[in-house]
Amino acid sequence: MARDIIIALDEGTSNVKAVAIDPAGRVVAKVARPLSVLTPQPGWVEQDGEELVAGSLTVLREAIARVGETRIAALAISNQRETVIGWERATSLPLAPALTWQCSRSAAFCEQLRRDKQEARIRSVTGLPIAPLFSASKMRWLLDSLDEGDMRAASGEICLGTIDAWLLWRLTGGAQFRCDVSNAARTQLFNLQRGEWDAEMLALFGIPVAALPEVRPSSGAFGVTAGVDGIPAGLPILAMIGDSHAALYGHGLGKAGGVKATYGTGSSVMAPLPVADTAITQLATTIAWHDGERYVYGLEGNIPHTGDGVAWMAQMTGLTDGKGQVLSQALHDLPASVASTGGVYFVPALTGYGAPWWDDRARGTVSGLSRGTSRAHLIRAAIEAIAYQIADVIDAMRQHPDFHLHTLMVDGGPTQNAWLMQFQADLLGCPVARSDTPELSALGAGLLARRALGQLNDSQLLPLLPEHDLWQPDERRHVLYQQSLAGWRDAVQRTLWQPHGV
Repeated sequence: MARDIIIALDEGTSNVKAVAIDPAGRVVAKVARPLSVLTPQPGWVEQDGEELVAGSLTVLREAIARVGETRIAALAISNQRETVIGWERATSLPLAPALTWQCSRSAAFCEQLRRDKQEARIRSVTGLPIAPLFSASKMRWLLDSLDEGDMRAASGEICLGTIDAWLLWRLTGGAQFRCDVSNAARTQLFNLQRGEWDAEMLALFGIPVAALPEVRPSSGAFGVTAGVDGIPAGLPILAMIGDSHAALYGHGLGKAGGVKATYGTGSSVMAPLPVADTAITQLATTIAWHDGERYVYGLEGNIPHTGDGVAWMAQMTGLTDGKGQVLSQALHDLPASVASTGGVYFVPALTGYGAPWWDDRARGTVSGLSRGTSRAHLIRAAIEAIAYQIADVIDAMRQHPDFHLHTLMVDGGPTQNAWLMQFQADLLGCPVARSDTPELSALGAGLLARRALGQLNDSQLLPLLPEHDLWQPDERRHVLYQQSLAGWRDAVQRTLWQPHGV
């Protein structure tokens, strides 16, 4: 039988999946495992690097077993972005826990950069605002926490990488230390215009280039598997890409007007751009991918707490006593059981606020409580908060002259909530299209690997894209929800450390 299956490893924050994709773009097997997230103190969010590897290898082995190793043509990786891990080059052992994208322990360092008036320069070079979300300040924190960290990094003894680089290192038995351009572009160390590590940013953050991976296009040869128990040796790894970017690719290969929102623990809203333009200060400009032939850029807003905010509210109101389908049904039925939130707004800035506000010191609030407030009102407020935050980002995107929105393309676990999808369509006043493939990040990475494997172009890949379920907006509800959006923004202003407008 031909080697015709791509297995995409999708390493997220709360779970890791391995998805087997056939030549027609169909998912023929999938395996998932949960991952632990640790919060040792307020604002600190971390994960065990060895657990990330162990979970990844477990799902890869099971997926390979389901389709048969003789059918595997290549592997692909999509990963949680901005998360940083350091390891010892000689032993391949982590030096500390992985600092996740949600972690704000480097907030003080970021604040010092602002006081030093570095924001404009950092944005012009990297496209990113100053925020502990991004990787460079986390790398700085890691080096500061280690004995002789700077010296060891400069000598090449220490590797500092995003999760794609960490997984590639372990899958190749330490033979390859590489990352892709989409992950490199999230570090604040990568020059968008030149497509390389930037000497000025490396000096500003104090990160030796010797500690960083080689940067490659998202589609192409990264290495081959070697020395991993239960994983056949010699399997080529032909794509690596950040999960949000992979989802945009999987929706429509980056066609103009198709704006993507990934709903998960946090959310990413991304619109494709033909050139890197860093003029809109409330959003990030990033590299969406390099497909082996060209760069596609992205205008993006990152939101730390969307599904995470709903999970927190479900826990606080006792809904976590229900499991699986019972909980999912409750999250759909409860918001529909009340006509509105009764004036309640939940602003889930649990570790600070991302786009478009970028306030590290903001903290979550629930406002508008009355004697008549019920659990249904609180759950509805938490779910509405997802849609409001996405609307805030899209409103900021409208400032860009090349921005077009004809459809919001959505993916991720919370999109299975049909009530939320209709609310989002009504709030924005535009169609919402949900991919019928839940594993869209994995599919996007798999398509990039398929591109490299078969030397395919866009026209050949388009037939492999998944279908979408569509929600159309209701004009009457759109007008009503725009009024609610104004109330939301008032609640946000009360949450921010230093209130300011979009």
